[in-house]
Amino acid sequence: MHAMILAAGRGERMRPLTDQTPKVLLQAGGKPLVQWHVEKLWRAGFDRIVVNHAWLGEQIEQALGDGKEFGPHILYSPEVQALETAGGIARALPLIGGGPFLVVNGDVFTDFDFTRLARRLDALAPSGLLAHLVLVDNPPHHPAGDFALHGERVTPDGDTRLTFSGIGIYRPELFSSIAAGSRAQLAPVLRMAMGRGAVSGEHYAGLWFDVGTPARLEELNRALAQPVEDRRA
Repeated sequence: MHAMILAAGRGERMRPLTDQTPKVLLQAGGKPLVQWHVEKLWRAGFDRIVVNHAWLGEQIEQALGDGKEFGPHILYSPEVQALETAGGIARALPLIGGGPFLVVNGDVFTDFDFTRLARRLDALAPSGLLAHLVLVDNPPHHPAGDFALHGERVTPDGDTRLTFSGIGIYRPELFSSIAAGSRAQLAPVLRMAMGRGAVSGEHYAGLWFDVGTPARLEELNRALAQPVEDRRA
């Protein structure tokens, strides 16, 4: 199974921590953020992982290598300048293959079980869906949320909106309108698919951190220092 970790962001809000270190290599609980994802994806059965990078990307390649140390085969999709989320995915498609695949933002931390999405991969194309998203409760820094969940369908608007976790599975066709090497954001692409009823989703209420600032990284490290049973309290 194929997965992609998005790691091309410059991490401006994390400065000065990211002046000399890519954001995904910042330590959380004693290991780099990206390593948590690689290990969890491997345990969930994802044996081929593509990592895109731009800022200080050579450090990411040095840290992960070809993946042999961690289990999966790791490939890289370098970008001279970060192409945004959808642009980065579109550029990496030749490395991912022709079937549905999982994508996770490199700068989030979660105890979400990726096997839940592994089971959905084969069913995505026959269902006619283009994407399946994991949504979480709105964090304090993003109270308005992103999308609404009606049953298992995701829509742009609704009475109660949730936050997109940065975790989803997609069919390559979702990115067919994006030329390889061009910049493109993911949200407009998803909203167009939602308009056709082609995006499903689920609400996850477990541990999830958007590690976007030094203060949030400190909060995450405090949480990881607690016993597992206390982390969701």
